Amino acid sequence: MSTDEWAPSGGSASGGLMTVAPNGLEREHPNGHKRVLDIQRARILAAMAEVCGERGAGNVTVAHVVERAGVSRRTFYELFADREDCFLAAFDDGIARASRYVLDSYDPKAPWAERIRTSLTGLLSFLDMERGVGQLLIVGSLGAGHKALECRQRGIAQIISLIDEGRNESKAADELPPLTAEGVVGGVLSVLHSRLLDDKPGRLVELSSPLMGMVVLPYLGRAAARKELGRPVPKTAAGSRRTEGNPLGHLEMRLTYRTVRVLAAIAELGGRGSYPSNRAVADTAEVTDQGQMSKLLARLRQLGLIENTGGGATRGEPNAWTLTDKGWGVQGAIAEQTAGG
Repeated sequence: MSTDEWAPSGGSASGGLMTVAPNGLEREHPNGHKRVLDIQRARILAAMAEVCGERGAGNVTVAHVVERAGVSRRTFYELFADREDCFLAAFDDGIARASRYVLDSYDPKAPWAERIRTSLTGLLSFLDMERGVGQLLIVGSLGAGHKALECRQRGIAQIISLIDEGRNESKAADELPPLTAEGVVGGVLSVLHSRLLDDKPGRLVELSSPLMGMVVLPYLGRAAARKELGRPVPKTAAGSRRTEGNPLGHLEMRLTYRTVRVLAAIAELGGRGSYPSNRAVADTAEVTDQGQMSKLLARLRQLGLIENTGGGATRGEPNAWTLTDKGWGVQGAIAEQTAGG
């Protein structure tokens, strides 16, 4: 078995994964298979976003996605009915990811214009940090079929409803038809669509003030629009520490239950202020084969997910493992994907 396969030692009728306990008896992990599938699902969704951006949603095939994700067709069809089902899942996942950015600083009790600016800034920050997913939501969904267009329209309808609240703030509310909000949202989406298709679009968050000027002009007038145009780029957006994209999407390895357990073990022991040895990691991760444990650690180190702060065999001192920044990013993504598992 190659070091990048790390397949589980066995399976069961219930779909769990098996490890060998110290007493020699097999012990089942009922959620193991599901957790691995959750991680593979994240990689497939990230791959769908990437290939849609490169080829256009209408030209993407299952073969393109599984090749980019590094999974088998069998795994793909274990998770999704077909290509469209996968795209819709990627769309829903993208909406959820964008919502986290938008809601980070959103205050439902704030004035209308401030709520719009906060939401818009969050959306633009998301598009800067996760450009591929943003392209899928705004560009790719236009060519992905009827169901994708329905999902897109439901999302746009919510935005239109929020913009339409501006009529309550306007002195000329009776003169503004509900269609005004639809036109404003259409204009903003048109700008974002063209920027996302540009090879060098710059930082989209820098559009926050010009776009806010567009939004408030019909509702609050020219003075309010000029005020918005003069506001600087929000520092919170410029200094965001969010990791670009999905760390699992570009991981050049096939994650299995044991891999996940090893990363989680190092994270857990490191969180207690220690730098665990091979033995401590193995005990916590419940990997009894020390040869396989060494291969797992070597591969994770080669991928830049962990580093050895100890002397190791060359110095006659125990290994002392810790996660790298990349490793913490992957471990965080794994924890997020498997939180419900």
